[in-house]
Amino acid sequence: MLDETRTLGPATMAPAPQESAARRRPVWVTRLVVVGIVLAALNLRPAITSLGALLEEARTGLHMSGSVAGLLTSVPPLCFAVFGVAAPRLARRFGPGAVLCAGMAAIAAGLAVRPFAGNTAGFLAATALALMGIAVSNVLMPVIVKRYFPDRVGSMTGLYSMALALGTSVAAAATVPMTAALGGNWRTGLAVWAALAAVAVLPWLGLIRDRDAGEGSASGPHDADPAAPAPRITRSPTAWALACFFGLQATGAYITMGWMPQIFRDAGVSASTAGVLLAVTMVMGVPLAFVIPRLATRMKQQGPIAVALGLCGLTGYVGLLLAPAAGAWAWALLLGISNCSFPLALTMIGMRSRTGAGVVRLSAFAQSTGYLISIPGPLLVGVLYQHSGGWGLPIGLMAGLLVPQIAMGVLAGRDRTIEDETRVRD
Repeated sequence: MLDETRTLGPATMAPAPQESAARRRPVWVTRLVVVGIVLAALNLRPAITSLGALLEEARTGLHMSGSVAGLLTSVPPLCFAVFGVAAPRLARRFGPGAVLCAGMAAIAAGLAVRPFAGNTAGFLAATALALMGIAVSNVLMPVIVKRYFPDRVGSMTGLYSMALALGTSVAAAATVPMTAALGGNWRTGLAVWAALAAVAVLPWLGLIRDRDAGEGSASGPHDADPAAPAPRITRSPTAWALACFFGLQATGAYITMGWMPQIFRDAGVSASTAGVLLAVTMVMGVPLAFVIPRLATRMKQQGPIAVALGLCGLTGYVGLLLAPAAGAWAWALLLGISNCSFPLALTMIGMRSRTGAGVVRLSAFAQSTGYLISIPGPLLVGVLYQHSGGWGLPIGLMAGLLVPQIAMGVLAGRDRTIEDETRVRD
């Protein structure tokens, strides 16, 4: 198998003390980190997709207005953008491992409390608590991978991307039948996901005392020259390209999750089949989320992967426009492939910086800026659908957004690092 460390470009040209530290680390610590990463990734989306499955029941039970229920669909990316910015500062003070542990605890607490909130305000506050935990964990997962597995960024990014996709799909598909099996109470059906988050806290509790996980500096003691200036992210063209790529792919993913079943239903597909088609689209992320990062780390530039994924999306949207029902399964598969730009973006975050300090800043910048970019997309699709009375304009918008996404992916995939770009300008 090709050695990933020989194909990461400038991001691996620095001395390799991280790799030496990884070799010195006890085997049990490495295994515990792998378990912690997988469990954490499984918990990064069930708070969202489980609620989507029971939104109507929750809305009725809390006497929630339609506008507030609609607002809930825009809350996740907003929280990811707002709270994700705090992750680097928290990681510098407490260490990435400790913050990730706290993030899992916040998810568990939010999911346990929100179903039993007596009113809409309490429900929203508990949801925000869970999303806050997800936001900081989103940012720090690439940092943990860079710290513990500097020579296996692709493999480990693929592993946690696959776990994330699996958690997303399972929560979407299993929440309703599990609720029925537990007595039919929507509150119990939502609360049960807190147990998974509580389990994810345990390995990180064991890792807080590990020097690399608990070190107060986000970069760790060996990540970089302590006298070197921190990269100024906003001066890096690559950081901006990566943030735009992340935001555009997130826009497409949220549009797909929110509107694709309605597109199929309006084309004459049954409601149950439309739900299965969405599940097919989401499940595609499970195997491909493992394959794409491994492939990306073996390539000097990742632009060709961004182009291929974008072309799959363009083909899927053209198919939705011309023959939505006749080719429904093909379009669902193609859009599922296109949505795997997410693990590609995560992989490039780990590859576009030499150090853990750079990765945490780049991860926070790219994800926070990207999620801000993604907020208007699903809302705009709804407005176009309502005012045009059909799907021509909305699908045209979805397809059109893939063009700049491809361009930004090519720019973000160039073989360079943020340290190189920012040092030239300082």
